[in-house]
Amino acid sequence: MTRPLPDFLVPDPASHGYPRPQLERDAWWSLNGRWDFALDPDGVWRTPEEVPFDREILVPFAPETPASGIEAKDFFRVCWYRRRFDAPALEAGERLILHFGAVDYASTVWINDVPLQDHEGGYTPWSVDITDALTADGPQTVVVQAEDDPHDLAKPRGKQDWQREPHSIWYQRTSGIWQTVWLEKVPATRIGSLRWTASLEHWAVGLDVHLEGARRAGLRLKVRLTAKGQLLADDTYQLVAGEVHRRIALSDPGIDDYRNELIWRPEQPTLIDAELELWGERGERIDAVRSYTAIRQVGMQGDRFVLNGRPYHLKLVLDQGYWEHTGLTAPGDAALRRDVVMAKAMGFNGVRKHQKIEDPRYLYWADRLGLLVWEEMPSPYRFTRLAVDRLTKQWLDVMRRDASHPCIMAWVPFNESWGVPDLPSMPEQRHWVEALYHLTRTVDSSRLVVGNDGWESVATDLVGIHDYDHDPERIRRRYRPEVELPQIFQRERPGHRLLVLNDVETHAKLPVVLSEFGGIAYAADEDRTWGYSRCATAEEFQARYAALLRVVNGIGLFTGFCYTQFTDTYQEANGLLYMDRTPKFDLAQMDRATRGDADRMPEPGLPGSPPMIVPEHAP
Repeated sequence: MTRPLPDFLVPDPASHGYPRPQLERDAWWSLNGRWDFALDPDGVWRTPEEVPFDREILVPFAPETPASGIEAKDFFRVCWYRRRFDAPALEAGERLILHFGAVDYASTVWINDVPLQDHEGGYTPWSVDITDALTADGPQTVVVQAEDDPHDLAKPRGKQDWQREPHSIWYQRTSGIWQTVWLEKVPATRIGSLRWTASLEHWAVGLDVHLEGARRAGLRLKVRLTAKGQLLADDTYQLVAGEVHRRIALSDPGIDDYRNELIWRPEQPTLIDAELELWGERGERIDAVRSYTAIRQVGMQGDRFVLNGRPYHLKLVLDQGYWEHTGLTAPGDAALRRDVVMAKAMGFNGVRKHQKIEDPRYLYWADRLGLLVWEEMPSPYRFTRLAVDRLTKQWLDVMRRDASHPCIMAWVPFNESWGVPDLPSMPEQRHWVEALYHLTRTVDSSRLVVGNDGWESVATDLVGIHDYDHDPERIRRRYRPEVELPQIFQRERPGHRLLVLNDVETHAKLPVVLSEFGGIAYAADEDRTWGYSRCATAEEFQARYAALLRVVNGIGLFTGFCYTQFTDTYQEANGLLYMDRTPKFDLAQMDRATRGDADRMPEPGLPGSPPMIVPEHAP
């Protein structure tokens, strides 16, 4: 018998929180909820008039998910959405913007039968000004067409399976709307985008603001920064050509204790709250938004990762970001917050979001609660000119969306040579990885870039190694201190791949992270699950996790690790948590093993050990 879902897992489209947490306005309305819906398996309909909307869907849950009310299992190329809504009253000059958090993969929107805009990319937001298409009386009608060819392997698709049934490490597909749809009322001239950067050396915050809409002269931007109840800055800047680019110097008392209180880190995630106001030449306030930033700096010193100028050992967990009933979409904001809380409670100081660009609300909670994030681009699975065009453009969109989040410490454009399967033999594939590494560093020089995580590295700031050997002693011997790194790079082939393809000596001077390991599966139904290795009981799983982490924490070569994985994900049963986020063994023991206290832990079941907590779980 299936247990009732805990409150945080109950799908609730009304509980998804403000969709754009670093540029927040008061006048917004969610359009999540029930929409008319139609499947168009072969993509035969071209206009809304042709579509027989014959069912309802619960937005923002993808039609493949149970929560959507559709639970489509077969292949389909196109789906259609329709909703009627009342537009808010607009004053003279005000505009109404329709926003989409993410629609997979290519989408077109109509307002009152007027086609307005197309968008391509399944993981990035887009918006359209619908003001001029509104009718004077009665409700408005929005129609969205989403095209997502399930067999197209040349688009960024992450873990979405191309086979009918999910297999191995690939999961159910995600089509159509899967993040919040919302309306926003804005002035004709407005703050369109902003980007925060921080400098620890200069004790300053960088701010770049671009306006949108009608051009006006004589505008000023007022910026107020506060943290921990203290006023840090209250400045006003003249806009030039609709832009402001400023470094806001903060008062530096030169006392480490005080400085440390204002520096963001997972153990103390201090945020700086920001209020931005746009003022006209006659002294009228035109626009106002809320935002936040932080003083935080990442980098490397020799072979160590450093956070805020100090060596920092990364303890990451790989997170696929799926929920059993809602797929890629979190059931609600509480579920995203709880995932951050759980990762920290398990002893981790960061996550590697794997093959998914996560909802901005997750990054908001990681910023606020203190959790580092590796952000990784979902992969295509073919190397073609079309794949190159798509991934490059969409990766820039991803960085544009998320560059201001303090939690993000690394960008990962490629994983395990997915999308570039012939790196060792095809120079053009190596050139693309190198080009995207340098492009990423050009767009954001404040973070580390892992060009191709796992193996076959050609350009990177960190060397990521994926090694799923289930024997801790073999792991210890393979990376023992007396073996030089160039020798490891040339000799060892986890996954049967070379770790480094070029310039071994340069790579040997970089920090090394064991960025995938573990993958130990424990599940009640072994016939329907997959893992890199298996355990028969919860006690065995706890013992093996503790033994493996004891070894990995003790390997001085590594500046950090990333354990696979946070939760079970459908048939992949190698999570530390079940898919409903229930721990597979005692959370306190898990925390101690992750942090490196496992050598002081009593073995499970021995005299003096705390009782095993084996949660009830309905597979």
